[in-house]
Amino acid sequence: MGNKIKVVVIDDHDVVRKGVITYLQTEDHLEIAGEASSGRKGVEVVREARPDVVLLDLMMEDGDGIEATKKILSFHPECKIIILTSYYDDEKVFPALEAGAFSYMLKTSSAEEIAEAIKKAARGENVIEPKVAGKMMNRFRLQEKKPHESLTERELEVLICIGNGMTNQEISEHLFIGIKTVKTHVSNILSKLGVQDRTQAAVYAHRNGIMRDQS
Repeated sequence: MGNKIKVVVIDDHDVVRKGVITYLQTEDHLEIAGEASSGRKGVEVVREARPDVVLLDLMMEDGDGIEATKKILSFHPECKIIILTSYYDDEKVFPALEAGAFSYMLKTSSAEEIAEAIKKAARGENVIEPKVAGKMMNRFRLQEKKPHESLTERELEVLICIGNGMTNQEISEHLFIGIKTVKTHVSNILSKLGVQDRTQAAVYAHRNGIMRDQS
């Protein structure tokens, strides 16, 4: 490999930061271009050093890595940011990735794994901690849910009635609920399904097998 991969390490935990740097300095293809103990300082170090890869802690005393990620990418968009953290809960993971983080690793990773992730980032290959990858898959599955899966049990009953061509009055009598309640349910159904009127709702119910499930 020709040019070395320039790396900046940002972590407010001195022992972790120094330990990672000490190991990375033993890697022939890596060059430590700078370090910082806070997100604010880290942004300035990156602005000066223009590294290829940034190893960034997520939670720091003067703010989080998410804000630092956004700032760094605003002036150095080619930079690959690897989040290295102890956290993998949803409130941390998704905002970090949405902010533009390239890879997401936990501090339980070995020094060798971190070094390999840096090399991969420089090649355009990201590394996502398995626990985090699992959360991402679950989120995608939830996003792929069909519109009618967000209907309440009662709204589903009303939709089936609509699919059977019933009027609001007939639905009211069939389900023993007030006409005003029926209208509210119908309005909610149209909104959740993203359809314009009852006819489209009925078509949706038939096309998506909802009418077959009523038995």
